[in-house]
Amino acid sequence: MRLHVVSDVHGRADALARAGDGADALICLGDLILFIDYADHAQGIFADLFGAEQAGRFIALRTAKRFDEARAMAAGLWASLDGDPREHIERNVRAQYRELFAAMPVPSYLTYGNVDIPRLWGDYLRPGQRVLDGETVEIGGLRFGFVGGGLKTDYRTPYEISDEEYAAKVAAVGEVDVLCCHIPPAVPELLYDVVARRFERGSEATLEAIRRTQPRYALFGHVHQPLYRRTRIGRTECVNVGHFRGKGVPYVLEW
Repeated sequence: MRLHVVSDVHGRADALARAGDGADALICLGDLILFIDYADHAQGIFADLFGAEQAGRFIALRTAKRFDEARAMAAGLWASLDGDPREHIERNVRAQYRELFAAMPVPSYLTYGNVDIPRLWGDYLRPGQRVLDGETVEIGGLRFGFVGGGLKTDYRTPYEISDEEYAAKVAAVGEVDVLCCHIPPAVPELLYDVVARRFERGSEATLEAIRRTQPRYALFGHVHQPLYRRTRIGRTECVNVGHFRGKGVPYVLEW
């Protein structure tokens, strides 16, 4: 069996259309939407609505962890739009999902990222695209478990949940051969982004489950430029599958 695994797609429909070439199936670990691009301020929903200059100012405030100022700035910009800001966001999110799900190869197995909006996915899923969150599936004789979303942070992205809710999904998955999550286990070297120069949040529940059940692999994304892309916890190979928006190349898992 050969699986291709992607995470942090962030709008790369062009590369996503090719991501399954040569594979038996595709796994996507979430973050399909591009809301704001820290590398190119002209890209993403925020820039589409308010322009690259305003996006740059917003990014600078968030990078400096001046979150209250960033939220106040954003609130002023949203208030300048006609109508409900949520309608503007949802319209743009839907346009991205429409393109991304149409491009995504089949068969594919997906879970949510922290910037995704789960309630919208069902409107764009095609036959052969299966979403799992706190659930398992057998692929090629191996048992895969999926845990989507992220933990609560000051960034307040759409699908951040409490530690308790996240831990319950990890527990529901139980013992698997391959554990697939959007965020990494809480191992510092896997959580530090060397470009953004900050630690992202990882899951203590996932780390404990890996130590206890020892799956063959733990696969994840979320940290775009990690200090370490992989490490071992006992027999488990923990792998950041890469920033798909930046590289456009899937991680390959074969057995």
